[in-house]
Amino acid sequence: MDISTLDQATETVPGLVVFRLAPDHKPHNPQRWRIGHKASGLAIADAMQRENALKGAELLATITDWTQDADTIKAVVDPADMFAKLSIVWCIQPGTEPLAPGADASRNGTYTTADIEAEAAEFKAEGYNALEILIAMSHRVPWMGLDTEDFNEAHNEIVRLAEAA
Repeated sequence: MDISTLDQATETVPGLVVFRLAPDHKPHNPQRWRIGHKASGLAIADAMQRENALKGAELLATITDWTQDADTIKAVVDPADMFAKLSIVWCIQPGTEPLAPGADASRNGTYTTADIEAEAAEFKAEGYNALEILIAMSHRVPWMGLDTEDFNEAHNEIVRLAEAA
């Protein structure tokens, strides 16, 4: 994947970019945010939420100078150590945690008003309370991929519509 062509790619630290994967790129993977090496386009790590990908890029900046070429970086970075550190901010090796073969997680972290209304109707019909909705949402596409503030706003609206407070 050529990350230099992605409009939403943001260079968060020198040499690293964070971007959302295209919907047609591995749609079964719920980890929709990628940290990439700007110069080479190599995938470094994936994250479920944008905020964790940004934290991961900041952490990676402490490991090496990412403005160097990929071969130089590969020679000095220990992948096992790097991913152990990245796990603290919920970042993983790209493509290592698929949701399930055939499942579509490409919309993970994005939602519409219709999504909120459909979830609220389902939770209301099932008689869920606010805590049960919170737990259920944390394991469902698209909610599990939302940043904290967006997740909280969506949860609160679903609870209100489901009359589950």
